[in-house]
Amino acid sequence: MPDVSGVSTPHRVLPPNDPRQYDDLADEWWRPDGAFAMLHWLARARAAMVPPASTPDDLLVDLGCGAGLLAPHLAGKGYHHVGVDLTRSALDQAADHGVTVVQGDATAVPLTDGCAAVVSAGEVLEHVPDWRRAVAEACRLLRPGGLLVLDTLNDTLLARLIAVELGERLPTVPRGIHDPRLFVDASALVAECARHGVSLEVRGVRPEVGGTLAWLLRRMRGGGDRPGRTEPRMVPTRSAAVLYQGWGRRSG
Repeated sequence: MPDVSGVSTPHRVLPPNDPRQYDDLADEWWRPDGAFAMLHWLARARAAMVPPASTPDDLLVDLGCGAGLLAPHLAGKGYHHVGVDLTRSALDQAADHGVTVVQGDATAVPLTDGCAAVVSAGEVLEHVPDWRRAVAEACRLLRPGGLLVLDTLNDTLLARLIAVELGERLPTVPRGIHDPRLFVDASALVAECARHGVSLEVRGVRPEVGGTLAWLLRRMRGGGDRPGRTEPRMVPTRSAAVLYQGWGRRSG
């Protein structure tokens, strides 16, 4: 029977990149070896690009914050962490982890110009219908000298193969979580950031091979959620053809 209640269920089939998937997967956010495991690895790598706050009032705006996975990796850096996301079930969890939450769209953020010392856009640009508008918003929010940090998937055949055709066949990755038509060409992203006064540098990243294989083996054996397990690290790679990080400061 089709779902006509308007309430998310974990068994219904949704179109690729449908935001309702995040309600269906709400219990997965903080499971270290759950559906969003790789987002934990990426959050740690993204936080490593963020320096300590320069003043007690420094604001970090986290676009597409989800359930606040960046928060533990910012601990002690001194920022007021504001998270923006569309999904209420995720924001409720982010608030439980100390994030000041704002329900909103990354392409129309209800915050003032130049309010942020840092804007983080982690694994969000490839999920918005108009990534250029999201970039414009991220740059608008930055104060002069403010730092933009991000990671996203490149618009290449290799990214489609690895992230969708192969990646979404892994035991914990939800099918249809990506729409490859929204993947973001790295050169176009650099040019768009430059249009808005941010000189962006990019580099490819990937999960370390040994740690990832060990993680997959643990997961297949059903022992991945035990406390104290070391999660795989993201490491630089020569090619940005699949997954890449970006960082740059706003001029002025």
